[in-house]
Amino acid sequence: MTNIMIESPICGLTRTSTKDQDGESTLFALKGYAERNGFTFQEIYFDRGYSGCNTDRPAYQRMLEDMRTGKFKTLIVPKLDRLGRSIANLVDLMGELKNKKIRLISLGDGVDTAQDDPMTRAFWQMLGVFAELEAEMIRMRVKAGHEVAKANGQHIGRPKGSGDKRKRSVSGYQLRYKGTTPEQRKLGKRGI
Repeated sequence: MTNIMIESPICGLTRTSTKDQDGESTLFALKGYAERNGFTFQEIYFDRGYSGCNTDRPAYQRMLEDMRTGKFKTLIVPKLDRLGRSIANLVDLMGELKNKKIRLISLGDGVDTAQDDPMTRAFWQMLGVFAELEAEMIRMRVKAGHEVAKANGQHIGRPKGSGDKRKRSVSGYQLRYKGTTPEQRKLGKRGI
């Protein structure tokens, strides 16, 4: 699949959807890949009996923590659906992996983020499309919610008029260009 050296430390991640599944086939795929390429896993994160839509999986959460603290450089999964089945969560995770410069290899999907090949480029482009779609769907739901609230006579946004008596800090533009005293405001800039 790849001719680029795999950077250590290397971890694997897989899961099963039900407790009845033993996960042997996915573990076998990971271990076989490691053996063929001459490396050993620092750790294989394995969750038994968890849906891919559930990100509150113990091993998955441990992997996220280890990723964020830089405990591995390469993450290998048997297939992308072992990471998760929620597009939003997958997009977030992929963005985080990319920002941390962690290589992802998906054995069954032909995705290797270290490669510059058509499959990997298409993968990143599709993730971008799904991220944009998800953001647009959220915007539409928020707008629809606002319309329903307005139709029901609810106020949207900050409180109006005298009901809003909270003191707000004055900073930035106001301090630089309007001054802090009436004399300075007449001059247009704050005197230093």
